[in-house]
Amino acid sequence: MTGDGARPAEYRIEDLAHASGATVRTIRAYQDRGLLPTPERRGRANVYRETHLARLRQIADLLDRGYTLASIKELLEAWDAGRGLGGVLGLVAEVHGPWTDEEADRISRRELDARFGGRQDDEAIAEAVELGVLERVPGRDDEFLVPSPQELAVAVELYGAGVPLPAISGHLRELRGQVEHIASRFLEFTTEHVFARYLGHRPPTDSDAAEAATLVRRLRPLAQQTVDAELARAMRTFATRHLHHHLGAEKTAIAKGATRPVLLPARTTQAVRELVGPDRVAAFVTAATEREIQARTLDDLTATHAKEGEIHESP
Repeated sequence: MTGDGARPAEYRIEDLAHASGATVRTIRAYQDRGLLPTPERRGRANVYRETHLARLRQIADLLDRGYTLASIKELLEAWDAGRGLGGVLGLVAEVHGPWTDEEADRISRRELDARFGGRQDDEAIAEAVELGVLERVPGRDDEFLVPSPQELAVAVELYGAGVPLPAISGHLRELRGQVEHIASRFLEFTTEHVFARYLGHRPPTDSDAAEAATLVRRLRPLAQQTVDAELARAMRTFATRHLHHHLGAEKTAIAKGATRPVLLPARTTQAVRELVGPDRVAAFVTAATEREIQARTLDDLTATHAKEGEIHESP
């Protein structure tokens, strides 16, 4: 029930569940975990107020952002202890805010089919939805949300150039794994050298969190700028090499000690990192490759020797 006039609003647990969107069972579970203030006991019923409704909405927002109930409890305990959460919530908002200026768009199924040659391909649509290139609009089977119009535009251009849709999807999956590895390394790098001093407390102090949020805002574009510059450099290098190859240009010998990049699946790289540490991945892969080459060379020599022996022994 709610109050009238200036009287504070009051809720029974069923009313609180309806107003917050949580279930009665969830509210009781939050109470057991200490996530909600103790309600007022009135007779045989518990009475909840606006503070409980605000707390439930706050918990729901943090859950949507990927936080666990344990970490949410730490944040709320800091708030209740008077430490303040303005900076922490500002940091949360900064990290979870958009990391691109690109705005999502919508597209109809008819327009989507037209962009890809006018042929209906339900399998390709399902693949695009699974990859997140398209998102279904609830209640609308003929319309999709496009989180990144640029990404969809790339797929359209590749398809128009003759690349089959399954190949485009496969390329995107591979590329995504490699980009996620780059993002992970950038976050590890900046956490170690920039953000570690702000994350010594759990949760961080209000002032530290506010300063960290400012740094996130400043450093946010750096990862993309670095990747853009390095991608442009690599594309020029490899495009030139491919052009020389296909035009029949003379091959240059590989200088002794020179290195060339080799792409590995993200899962393989992650497994090696967990085994030997992030700073020794390259050395481990090099050593493993050299050992495999030596083993195969020995196998070849053994097989050749055995074959020659058989020849000498034959009548």
